[in-house]
Amino acid sequence: MTMMNKLSETPVSVLDLSPLVEGATPADSYRCTLDLARHADRWGYNRYWLAEHHNIPGVASSATAVLIGHVAGGTERIRVGSGGIMLPNHAPLVVAEQFGTLESLYPGRIDLGLGRAPGTDQVTAHALRRDLNQTGDEFPQLLAELRAYFRPAVPGQRVRAIPGEGMDIPIWLLGSGGFSAQLAGQLGLPFSFARQFSPANTLPALDLYRRAFRPSEVLSQPYAMVGINVVAAETDEEARRLFTSHQQSFLNLVRGHPMRIAPPVDDMDELWSERERAAVESQLRGSIVGSPATVRAGLEALLEDTAADEIMVSGMVFDHAARLRSYEIVAEIFGNLRF
Repeated sequence: MTMMNKLSETPVSVLDLSPLVEGATPADSYRCTLDLARHADRWGYNRYWLAEHHNIPGVASSATAVLIGHVAGGTERIRVGSGGIMLPNHAPLVVAEQFGTLESLYPGRIDLGLGRAPGTDQVTAHALRRDLNQTGDEFPQLLAELRAYFRPAVPGQRVRAIPGEGMDIPIWLLGSGGFSAQLAGQLGLPFSFARQFSPANTLPALDLYRRAFRPSEVLSQPYAMVGINVVAAETDEEARRLFTSHQQSFLNLVRGHPMRIAPPVDDMDELWSERERAAVESQLRGSIVGSPATVRAGLEALLEDTAADEIMVSGMVFDHAARLRSYEIVAEIFGNLRF
C-alpha cells in the first residue's frame, strides 16, 4: 500500500484548546471553536476533541464538558469529546453524569478521553482538587470507579449515575509517557498519545501500549491515535510565520508567564535566547509546519514511524481564517484531493 493510500485510509481528527488570542474575548473563542468544528464536520474529520486546561490565559476550554455540548449541538456528524478530561480534578460520579447527559443529548457521538495530569500548575491544582497529596497514582482506581458508573445498575446499588448508567460511551486514555500507555493496554482501551508536546516519548509509549495490550470487550486489538501540531499554509514561509504564535506561547510557558496567543512575528530570534529556543524546540520539534507538499511528507513520515490508527491534529494559529485554511489543507491531504 502506498503512503498516499495510507493517509487517505487513516482517520484524522481535531484537538482544540479554544485558543484565546490577544484582543479577543472567551465568547470570540467559542464562536471560532464552533465555526472550526462545523467546517471539520463538513471536511470529513472523524472527531473534534476539546482539552481541559486551567489558569492558562491563552486557553478557554476549561469547562470542557460544557463546551463539548456547545460543539455537539452545533454540528451534525462528527464525534465530539474530551482530549481530555483530567480525571483526578473531578469526582468520577460527576464525570459520569456529565457525559451521560451529553450522550443522552447527542447519542452515538460522544467520546470520553481521560488524562491523569492536572492540566495546570500545582497552585491551581490545589484550588481544583483541594488535596495536594494526590500524585496521579490513584488514577487507575478513579478510572475503575468511573467505568463502574457506566455499567447497568445492580440491585442494592446505592450510588448511581443518572444519566450515565448502562451507556456505551467510548473511553480513551491519554498520555505523554508510559503510565497511561501501559494501563490502556492492560485494560484493552484505545490510547491517544500527545506527541504535540512530548515528541521524544512517542515511540516508546506506543510500543509499551501495544506490548501491554490485552483484548477486551472494547477492543480486540490495539488502537492508537497520535496527536500532532500541524500548521499548513500555501508556502513553507507563510506556515513558519503562522507557527510563531505557537512558539511564543511555549516561550511564555518556559519563562513562567503564560499569556494569550500572540500575533505571528517575522523573526523569533528577536524574542528568545539560545537557551529558550532550545527549550521550545525540544517540545515542539515533532510539529509539522509548511506548504501542502511539506505537510503531506511530514504526515506520511509520521504514519510510517508510528503506525498510528488515527491522527489528531492541533493547530494554534492566531488568525481564524488562516487556522481554517490550515485544517482545510490537512483535510485535502487525508482525502487525497488535488490542490
